[in-house]
Amino acid sequence: MKARYAQAMEGLYLACIVVSATALVVITLVIPYGVFTRYVLRAAAGWPEPLSILLMIVFTFIGGAGVFRANVHIGIKALLDAVSLKVRARMLFVADLLMVVACLFMLWYGALLVQTTWPQSIAEFPGLSVGLTYLPIPASGFLTLLFVIEYLWVGPPPKTSIVYKDQPQAE
Repeated sequence: MKARYAQAMEGLYLACIVVSATALVVITLVIPYGVFTRYVLRAAAGWPEPLSILLMIVFTFIGGAGVFRANVHIGIKALLDAVSLKVRARMLFVADLLMVVACLFMLWYGALLVQTTWPQSIAEFPGLSVGLTYLPIPASGFLTLLFVIEYLWVGPPPKTSIVYKDQPQAE
């Protein structure tokens, strides 16, 4: 059961990274187009900037879930290094519990935000619901919660995980 869950989390992690990377690539293509139409053609397109903002939300929240699983998020280790192993283990467990709380907060209040803003539309994209643009918030809370559960139940990803494929190799 644990192995199947870890395998599912591996696939979910890969999906997070692909979605996040795709959003970043599209942003890098859309912004120069907006600059080109504004300064070269003198007829600014109204959609590149709002689209880039929406994609940055996807990049940040969905990518953040993947970053959590890969354990490459920003962390301050000075306090952990200054305490005993027993205290460190307790501190890390409390941090994991706080992550569960943060994920549940994002999931619950993010879903309420999506539900509240669903009937509204974005001026630049009249067919796009504002609620849809906020969907990465509860989605990220759910994905990160699944990754926290994996860490607490199964442990960190195995060394064979795709998480470690881009790490520098020792000589």
